[in-house]
Amino acid sequence: MVKRIGGFRRKTRHKLQIKPRQRGKLSLKKYFQKFEVGQKVLLQAEPSIQKGMYRPRFHGKVGTITEKKGTCYSVAIMDHTRKKILMVHPVHLESA
Repeated sequence: MVKRIGGFRRKTRHKLQIKPRQRGKLSLKKYFQKFEVGQKVLLQAEPSIQKGMYRPRFHGKVGTITEKKGTCYSVAIMDHTRKKILMVHPVHLESA
């Protein structure tokens, strides 16, 4: 078999692209935002920060916060019929 070439951000040229008006420094408010357990959040990746980023296939999904671990949050999402748990940094989350 042939080994698959590529890594974490393979084929994400347009998906992980920032709109021109949103470029520049990231606000600290977004970096340190707080969420409650049970709150619905939107997975919206911030491409300039790789720490705590989820797999790009989950980009745009809505999930529920299940717990907080350190600085990251545990987010439960449905991937077709399976429930999956992702560890996500708050910079990649938005309130839904």
